Amino acid sequence: MATGHHNDFLQFDVAIVGSGLGGMTVALHLARTKKVLLIAKRELLGGASDWAQGGIAAVLDSGDSVESHLQDTLVAGAGLCDEGATRFIIENSTDAIQWLIDMGVPFSPDPSAQRGFHLTREGGHSHRRIIHAADATGHAVQVTLEQAVRAHPNIELMEHHIAIDLITSDRIGIDGPARCVGLYAQDINSGRVLTIAAAHTVLATGGAGKVYLYTTNPDTATGDGIAMAWRAGCRVANMEFIQFHPTCLYHPYAKSFLISEAVRGEGGLLKLPAQAGADAGQRFMPAQHERAELAPRDIVARAIDFEMKTRGLDHVDLDISHQSPEFLQTHFPNILARCLEFGIDIRTQPIPVVPAAHYTCGGVVTDMHGRTDLPGLYAVGETAYTGLHGANRLASNSLLECLVLGRAAAEHVASQPAFVPPALPLWDESRVTNADEEVVIAHNWDELRRSMWNYVGIVRTTRRLLRARSRIQLLQAEIDEYYRRFRITRDLVELRNLVQVAALIVECALARHESRGLHDTRDYPATLPAALPTVLTPAGR
Repeated sequence: MATGHHNDFLQFDVAIVGSGLGGMTVALHLARTKKVLLIAKRELLGGASDWAQGGIAAVLDSGDSVESHLQDTLVAGAGLCDEGATRFIIENSTDAIQWLIDMGVPFSPDPSAQRGFHLTREGGHSHRRIIHAADATGHAVQVTLEQAVRAHPNIELMEHHIAIDLITSDRIGIDGPARCVGLYAQDINSGRVLTIAAAHTVLATGGAGKVYLYTTNPDTATGDGIAMAWRAGCRVANMEFIQFHPTCLYHPYAKSFLISEAVRGEGGLLKLPAQAGADAGQRFMPAQHERAELAPRDIVARAIDFEMKTRGLDHVDLDISHQSPEFLQTHFPNILARCLEFGIDIRTQPIPVVPAAHYTCGGVVTDMHGRTDLPGLYAVGETAYTGLHGANRLASNSLLECLVLGRAAAEHVASQPAFVPPALPLWDESRVTNADEEVVIAHNWDELRRSMWNYVGIVRTTRRLLRARSRIQLLQAEIDEYYRRFRITRDLVELRNLVQVAALIVECALARHESRGLHDTRDYPATLPAALPTVLTPAGR
């Protein structure tokens, strides 16, 4: 199918929403045989993949094994990982890394290692299996793939465009089973809304960290793909499991700068700060878990949250100053330089850190081909729920999932018979006007994120969750009315998606009557004997 352009209508074989590692992986694998559109909300490197510091977990050493990586993942997932999906992803990890190496990703070398690359270890891993590019792995990977994407003649790029909603055959009056036939997207700069027809659509929009007041995620992480898929009739699962990264730089001007898991993997120690008085400088993780600082993230985040709340602390300290300056410069050049910008010299001082919303373990239900419940629609990466992460994501498994499922989705799309989308209705703005009070969006955005932080945070109660549900329902009503009356803007589209995702998180959390992994509730402190995912189905499906 040739690419078609007619005013505000475009047509492609495949439309991919999101330009992180999942989206670019799908695009590059498909572009050999398909005409591909890649939509980015900002520039191509504006997503969370570019921010990833630590690395990618894979079986790359003879002392390691698929079984060992599998068991570490299952343990971190607190019994909720889908073992078949997890095994599939890990079994394909070596090939996934080799593809990146072949693409030219400059991973940190180690001439003494079997494959010639340095492997580090992170919390929850029993072996050194994290291949990385110093402490800016995501950026190294994304820059390499960006160059390939920009150079490929079969990939058309749409930067600074935001997807609004999916187009399904049943909702435009076409008989037969529902199918995704494209989407609407807005040019953020001009405000023009495009109608995009596609035989196959792939959601790779990342997570929903911006639903919380404090997050390590970029501003683009507003749950767009999850919300769009839910509105289109797809099931969503395990949204109660929001991973809070234990160590986000605490500084008023740092704007959520992540301190990599690898800092603790290379010997960083969590200590009480000067604010703790006589206990200043004491470690607290050895009393919490046998792995101390290398415990899984949920345990570390809860321990920090506990110390901060019981002692009235603003932050705790992460100290790696016992390592040599040369070691820190080699392994953590980005973190060293960034902290220095804020007057913190990690060679001689501890790093002030706090937990922050980091990763959405749940998402749109998919199979091992990335297929959702809606034919023609796929989801990959943080947007999707494959069963890999269970109740808690093991460090550095997320980029691996993007690579393996991105390739699997591309292969499935490529194997499908040709499909020509029907004529699609253009976006209709005839009954709306320009917004009269933008302050409504800003106020609702702030209220939503504060409500989620206060009521649906690291430790939860049923009363807090019900309070959050009540507030979210009122906000949804206000936002839906605003959406119907006024012309859309990026802020309005994102707020509409965020409030939908917030509602899904709360409903999943209320449905789980136990504490497991990242879901810790005081009303149900025990863990049930049977581990079952929380699956939500849209009304009418």
